[in-house]
Amino acid sequence: MPILTATNIAHRFGTDIILDGSVNISVEPGDRIGLVGRNGCGKSTLLKIMAGILKPDGGEVVLQRGMRAGYLEQDPNLDPTESLHDSAQRAFAHLHALHREMHEVYEQMAHPGADIDRLMKRQAQLEAQIEAAGGYTIEPKIAQVLHGLGFTDDQFEIPVGKLSGGQRGRLALATLLLQSPDVLLLDEPTNHLDIEGCIWLEEFLVNEFRGAVLMVSHDRYLLDRVVQRIEEVEQGRLIDYPGNYAKFRELRAQRRTVMLRAFEAQQDKFRKEEAYIRRYKAGQRAKQARGRETKLERAKEESTLERPMELDVFNLRLPKAERTGDMVVSARGISKKYTNSEGVEKVLFTGLELSIQRGERWGIIGPNGAGKTTLVRCLLGEHPADEGVIRIGSNVKVGYYRQTHDGLDLDQSVCRYLQGVILKEAPTQAMSEQQARDLAGAFLFSGSEQDKHLRFLSGGERSRAVLAGLLASAKNLIVLDEPTNHLDIPSAERLEEALSPDSGYEGTLILISHDRALIDHTCDHLIILDGQGGAEVYAGTYTDWKRQDENRKRAKAREEEDQRLRREQTQKHTRQAEERRKQAATQSSPQGGVQGGRQGGGQSGSQQGAQGAPKGNGPSAGKLARMKMEQIEAAIEKLQTRLKAIDTEMAGEVVWRNPQRCHELGEERAKVAAELEPLEFEWARRAEESV
Repeated sequence: MPILTATNIAHRFGTDIILDGSVNISVEPGDRIGLVGRNGCGKSTLLKIMAGILKPDGGEVVLQRGMRAGYLEQDPNLDPTESLHDSAQRAFAHLHALHREMHEVYEQMAHPGADIDRLMKRQAQLEAQIEAAGGYTIEPKIAQVLHGLGFTDDQFEIPVGKLSGGQRGRLALATLLLQSPDVLLLDEPTNHLDIEGCIWLEEFLVNEFRGAVLMVSHDRYLLDRVVQRIEEVEQGRLIDYPGNYAKFRELRAQRRTVMLRAFEAQQDKFRKEEAYIRRYKAGQRAKQARGRETKLERAKEESTLERPMELDVFNLRLPKAERTGDMVVSARGISKKYTNSEGVEKVLFTGLELSIQRGERWGIIGPNGAGKTTLVRCLLGEHPADEGVIRIGSNVKVGYYRQTHDGLDLDQSVCRYLQGVILKEAPTQAMSEQQARDLAGAFLFSGSEQDKHLRFLSGGERSRAVLAGLLASAKNLIVLDEPTNHLDIPSAERLEEALSPDSGYEGTLILISHDRALIDHTCDHLIILDGQGGAEVYAGTYTDWKRQDENRKRAKAREEEDQRLRREQTQKHTRQAEERRKQAATQSSPQGGVQGGRQGGGQSGSQQGAQGAPKGNGPSAGKLARMKMEQIEAAIEKLQTRLKAIDTEMAGEVVWRNPQRCHELGEERAKVAAELEPLEFEWARRAEESV
């Protein structure tokens, strides 16, 4: 039975039809649905209608009785005086109410003459409800979600009023996830998340959240990983596609091809009919021609196929820029730190070395606040580095797309703005009015929108205008700071095509982004800031680095687990040795007698041989007994060094690409670990005996 249904939804803003009355969607338990379409097509409108925030002009929305729908608001209403932790805890308001009622039941039970049977039944009901709502284990859940979305323990007590807009957005998402509704309605949930936050959200929705999900997102990797069905909003209607986003692209292309062929075949038939009518309308076959004309007009009115809507996406090839020297930007040993408002010093990066060559595409990734934008400004000379040397190569002309666009003349139209930017930045590329209009059209400004003044544009539209001017101004070093924040998916995909190594653009790119698909498809080098002052330079794509990083983390986890097991084994052996020592001391005491002590000592020795040594009485036990302590320590150190070397090699890409080598290393690792265990035991035994 559906959790949430929307039937025959119609909605318009003024004279603009957003949803045409044919919109029907049903959300079943466990569904994972992605809602996609061009900006302004009605995705967020439909989501608000299904959440009950917006009333449609027609149709109805039904939420199954007893079910809860949770909607992620873009501008959450939060109490500025509460701490971040207390605000997140509001997700469990229902649970707190149950606890209060339980206390009231206990108090009533204490009163003389209370209806104990009724109160005990209510107590049982409340206990079941409390258990279902999370019981007494909400604190670990709160910490897990807040940590996953990028908050640290130090931030838990910060008042909500002091949080940034992005932090407030993440807090709203955390609160919604903690509420665990039956269906999540998510409108751009990754807007304020860094890459690690996006990955955490993916894992949470796939592995932990058991309800249904309906989400609008421009994050293609998120859609590919989470959703099992795509609903495309197009011309006021919904079109259903099974599968994730990658499958949607494939099926959509097939559908468009079939529709276009059918449309062209019908138009061809119409043209032949019109030619026949024109030829014979005034001749002997005039009556037949008039009859066919009537049929043609009726067919056009009743059964004309629609031409499939082609997306007005970027049709862009970047202009040729002047050639730079081989070295574009060089940094040697640069460091940067700052002191925050609380007087705490934060290191962004230290000792960073990099050399950006002509034609390379560099991506900069890392957590929010790690210093990505600061690093770019240091490289461009806008901010001084605390240490190190930065050099800009010869003939480098920088085009810098910033997240904020101050200093724009808001009284210019889009078309005039583009003409002015190109004339100022690249006089040799000066554009006519028609060329400027073509450029604006490539960036989704149609007809009258090209004559709108910048002050009347939305933030996303204004960003598109700035991006259009920058990419067309013939810069040989393009620096983009989160360029897809306000772009829909098709536009982001075409931007990738314009910036990719195969696009024909011969300049250099530096890209800051949390869009993993954009970075993966455009960048061949990475700078990874960890938010703790560390920086890694990697030659390769994001997917390659992520795979290597995961291998590295797995190897580290294996090493830590091995160390834990060895510590536990050593502690176990130490306890056993201590118990034997105490037993031997007791048996050799005056109460036990001299003879008994000797016998006990002999027995203890045999027990040590049985309990203390590794299993078996083979030649290895005798060999260990004959080894000196220094020899044992040297052997342990050698084997531990080899184990570490094996783990390091297994974390690398070479082994990942060679299954045979991976198998060989796995077998060697097991053999080395087996040799190491009796040596560590013998060392622990002798260490105890020497105490």
